[in-house]
Amino acid sequence: MRLLFVLIVLFLTACDSSDNVEVKQVDSHERLSDSELQKIKTQGQLRLNEQTPHTYYFGFDLRGSPQEDVAQYLPFLNYLEAETGYQFKLHFTPKGSTAADELGQNHSQFAAMGAASFLYAQARYGAKLLARGLNAQGNAEYQSVFVVKPDSEIQNIKEIKSRKLAFGSRDSTQGHLIPRIVLLKNGISLDQLKTYHYTGSHQNCAETVVSGKDDVCAMQEQLAQELVSRDLLKIIYRSDAYPSSGIVANQSVPEAVAERVKQALLRFKPQGKDAQGLYHWSKTEMPGGFTIGRSADYDSLRIWTTKLGFLKQTWDRESAE
Repeated sequence: MRLLFVLIVLFLTACDSSDNVEVKQVDSHERLSDSELQKIKTQGQLRLNEQTPHTYYFGFDLRGSPQEDVAQYLPFLNYLEAETGYQFKLHFTPKGSTAADELGQNHSQFAAMGAASFLYAQARYGAKLLARGLNAQGNAEYQSVFVVKPDSEIQNIKEIKSRKLAFGSRDSTQGHLIPRIVLLKNGISLDQLKTYHYTGSHQNCAETVVSGKDDVCAMQEQLAQELVSRDLLKIIYRSDAYPSSGIVANQSVPEAVAERVKQALLRFKPQGKDAQGLYHWSKTEMPGGFTIGRSADYDSLRIWTTKLGFLKQTWDRESAE
């Protein structure tokens, strides 16, 4: 138990949140008890032995709180192990890096990531898309929303000019790319905002609005809807639907291995036969499981990443660092 706690604490300190937002008010999940953590540890089988030829590391874009993301992915990796015969370990993205770069540099071999991260990993490192997540309605798509406090005077997207806006991660699809598309479509430039900044996750973004630090947050629809139901936020704008997050492999993964993992993903039934042992999987970005993913699925977003200069901005940022 103590070992798992230490690992989670290390992960909390390693995650890159540019504003170090302390999440207190909008935690979308109850805290894990010691017994629950121990159960997840047992199910997930955190292995500290040396890597074997059939051990693969699995990275992920940060979505909610680090603790909850870890708790959700460990049982999922346990499922992949049972289905494929391979061993999987979670790979934590260190501060200053991204899940896409960790995948491309072979620190991880597989990763769950949004469209923006995948397009970057594909363009720079030749990453391969294996499957796309299905939402609760069985569709491989998701939306971004703009949210404010319930008593905010802001009523629509046009009214966010001269306001303080929070994004999630710079590399997030729902927390940055899609919101930037929305702003552009509505004739709003970043320099028309009073301030804008990046909080590192959807949960952190929501927290800045609930706490009054910012006026507006651009974030994923699923978490926002939950916070709306708790009267913590109000949605003022919903984006169009765009291709959902997926599971990606890097170039070093043998084709036979990638195919075996892909087939395991397509067999995954989190709302059915595989539900037992999962932790809050219904609150992930793939609650309905997975469907076949193709690079062409992201063609529309690929055009937008080019138009907005996202890939060039990412590389320039790395060069500056």
